[in-house]
Amino acid sequence: MVALRKSCLLVAVAVLALAAVWAGQGNDAWRGAAALGALLAPIGIGAIPALASYQYTSWIVGVVVAALAAPGYFLQIGPFDLGGVHVGALDLRASWLVMAIVQLVMFGMGTKMSLRDFAGVAKMPGPVLVGVTLQFTVMPLTGFALAKACGLPPEIGAGIILIGSCSSGLASNVMCYLAGANLPLSITLTAVATLLAPLMTPFWMRLLAGEVVERSFLAMAVDIIKMTIVPIGAAMVHDALKTPRPELRRTILAAAAACAAALLVLVLVATRGASGGEGAAFNPNVILAIYCLAAPIVGVAYHYAVVRWSWIDRHMHVVSMFGIIYFTAVTTAAGRDNLLQAGVVLCLAAVLHNAIGYAAGYGISRAVGLDRQSALTVGFEVGMQNGGMAAGLAASMHKLGTLGLAAAVFSPWMNVSGSLWANYLRRKSRAAADEPAIKPVASDAAALSGR
Repeated sequence: MVALRKSCLLVAVAVLALAAVWAGQGNDAWRGAAALGALLAPIGIGAIPALASYQYTSWIVGVVVAALAAPGYFLQIGPFDLGGVHVGALDLRASWLVMAIVQLVMFGMGTKMSLRDFAGVAKMPGPVLVGVTLQFTVMPLTGFALAKACGLPPEIGAGIILIGSCSSGLASNVMCYLAGANLPLSITLTAVATLLAPLMTPFWMRLLAGEVVERSFLAMAVDIIKMTIVPIGAAMVHDALKTPRPELRRTILAAAAACAAALLVLVLVATRGASGGEGAAFNPNVILAIYCLAAPIVGVAYHYAVVRWSWIDRHMHVVSMFGIIYFTAVTTAAGRDNLLQAGVVLCLAAVLHNAIGYAAGYGISRAVGLDRQSALTVGFEVGMQNGGMAAGLAASMHKLGTLGLAAAVFSPWMNVSGSLWANYLRRKSRAAADEPAIKPVASDAAALSGR
């Protein structure tokens, strides 16, 4: 594996150098070469020990470069002719596909949570209240201020407000773990913020960007429920089935069976209504009901798949990482022209938005009496938003290239800054832990020299 990574790194350097030469000559082949080199480089970086921990971040940067150089590869797959069989084109920006990938990412996040995480609210209500309040006040208002100050086109500026209005995601939990912060608090804050997102995200979008984003509160809330609450609910069914109590497992399985029967009836009725010209199959309420009824079935199916093949659960984080890379690539490609015009300003906004979140989360938490570890946790939770949710909402409104552009810029930066900050805190914590072991030696030496 190490040999493969080294080979990829060498090929990436060579191909990127060739792309630079071709670009200088005006040869359009540089685009494909640059995209190939940008995608090979993250694999090769794993061969460098000092950079291996930043491989995921390098993937994010790599797909951004590749999508800017050759956007066509990231907007559509196909059409193909396979042995005389015609396969139609797949639009990678299609709202149904983006919704499915967001749900997969959120389900993967849910498998790393448990029902106990929601009970954490009762154990530490104060820190949870502080964290959630800061999450849904500081970040939307900061996004609004930056959107106005930067003078961006209305829909691109609204994208900053959108990502600021989203809840935190799994990345903040990972950063808190790396930093040695209060991980239980981090997971609880993510869980609670996700539950509140269907109310808070539409509220702030209607209040701060209602003139630009013509989407009703209810429609946006339903989209968020489908993207977040439904897949996490399915993951919680899987978690509940881990219980050693057989009577509880039987109850869950019976409820899932009832949901399956209700789902079958609903689909049949909705399909019949659609064939009769009533359009019931496309009623948003029917679609939401189908998602909700399917969640327990998916949770049960996943649980027994994991019982049979345990490796699935161990690798779900890879699925979530793939989903985030997909959002970044497709959104960058869709909004390439806008990004080239407003990219520098968006990058500056991303840095400021993220830094204000970290600083306000930590500073205000300390000011109201939280301990240092909990304050650091709140800083990560406030400063890091769920870019997948923002991209999914933008796609559902068919505005991925404008409203979703901020998510494509902010998400990579949040991962870069979060990992740098977390690794710094971890090194600082280890250095502080080593000090007591060193100081006694120094004092003993001083005592001996004084004799």
